[in-house]
Amino acid sequence: MLDHLRSSWRGVLYLAFAGFALITAMSSEFFGYRVWGMFAVVAFLGAGAFAVFNDRLAIWFALLLGSVAPLGVLIFNRNAAAEDFSGTPWTWSAQPDVWVIERSARLLLAHGTPYVDVTALGRAPDVNDYTPYGPLMTVFGLPRALFGDSPLTDARIMFALVAVAAVVLSLKLLNWPRIPVLAAQLAAASPLTMLTITTSGEDVAVLALIVLTATLVITRRHGWAAVVAAAVVSIKLIALPAIVVLVLFMLGRKHIALFAAVLAGLNLPVFLVDPTAFVEHAIRFPTGGAEVTSPASSPFPGHLLTELGPAGHVTALALLVVAGLAVVVWLLVRRPATVANALWRVVAGMGAAILLMPASRFGYLVYPAALIGSAVFFSSVERVRAPRSTTATTTRVTSANAG
Repeated sequence: MLDHLRSSWRGVLYLAFAGFALITAMSSEFFGYRVWGMFAVVAFLGAGAFAVFNDRLAIWFALLLGSVAPLGVLIFNRNAAAEDFSGTPWTWSAQPDVWVIERSARLLLAHGTPYVDVTALGRAPDVNDYTPYGPLMTVFGLPRALFGDSPLTDARIMFALVAVAAVVLSLKLLNWPRIPVLAAQLAAASPLTMLTITTSGEDVAVLALIVLTATLVITRRHGWAAVVAAAVVSIKLIALPAIVVLVLFMLGRKHIALFAAVLAGLNLPVFLVDPTAFVEHAIRFPTGGAEVTSPASSPFPGHLLTELGPAGHVTALALLVVAGLAVVVWLLVRRPATVANALWRVVAGMGAAILLMPASRFGYLVYPAALIGSAVFFSSVERVRAPRSTTATTTRVTSANAG
C-alpha cells in the first residue's frame, strides 16, 4: 500500500514537471527552450507512466528523452548565423552563455585573458562584451577554439561530460550506493536540471563538481576536496556559498590553506594580465556593479530593489551580506556534523543569495533544487556508512580543524 502511494505521488510530480515543460514549449521566446519543452512533455508523461512499475526506469526515460535527445537535436542543428547576440532568441539553438564561454576560450588563447577591456573598445560597452565567469570556465570552450565549429566541440558537450564524470566518480568513491528516487528526481530528472543541460549546461557541471567536493569530504580525501573546491569557484562565482561551507567548516586549516593556494594559482595568471578587466567581468558584473547592468532580470527581491536606483542597489547588497552573515552565524553556532547537514545550510545560503542578488535569474533555482536532492542523497549515504566508522563519515569539525 505504501509503495503504491509513493508511486502515485511520483506520478503526480512527473505530471507537474510535464506541465512546466508544456508551458515552456508554448510560451518561451527562446528556440532552444521550446525544443526542450516539446521533448520534455513526452519524457515526463512517459516517466509518470513508468513510475507505476519501475522508478529507476522512469528516471532514465526522463533523462534520455528529456535532455539527451533535445540536446542532440540542438547541437546538430546549431544556427551559427544567429549567434551574433542580436535580439532574435527564436533562432537561438544555444543560450548566449554558450557563445560567451566559447568566445572566452578564443580570447584566452589570443591574449592571455578571457576578458575584454571594456574601457578600450572605442565605444560604450554593452552586455554582450562581458564574460561573467571565472578563468577556468574557458576550459569548456577550448575544443571549439582549437578544433573549430562542430557538434562535438559544442561547449554543452563538455559540460555534460564533466558532469557525468564527476557524478560517476562520486558514486565510485562511495562504493556505488543506492540513490533515493526523490534525490534523483530533484538533482537530475527535474525540469530545471534537464532544461539547463539542453540549453546552456554550465550550471549542471558546477553542481556536479560541488557534489564531487562533498564526496571527497565524506571519503576523507580532504586534499583533493580542497583542490576541486578551488576549481569550482574558479569556474563560476555562484558556487562560492557551497564551497565556503564545505571547505571552511568541514576541513582542517592545512586544507583551507591548500584551497587558497590552488585558488590563487588558477586565478592570478589571468588577473595579472589585466587586473581591471578581471574584476570588471568576474566580480563586478555578476554582483551588479559593472558599467553595464546584467540582463538577468527575474523578479526576485534583489533585482526589484536594484531597479529602484542606487539606494535600492545598496540595500540589495546589504541584505545579501546580512543573509550571508546569518548563515555563517548558523554554521558557527551549530557546526555541520555531516555533509548532508552542510548541504542543507548551503541550500539556505544559496537560496537567499539567488533571491537577493542584484542580477539573478529564474534558472539559478536549479542550484537549491539540485542541492536539496544532493542533501537527500548524502543523508542516505551517511546513514549507511555511519555504523562502519563513526569518524569517517560524521566529519565533525571541532579540534580536528587545528590540523
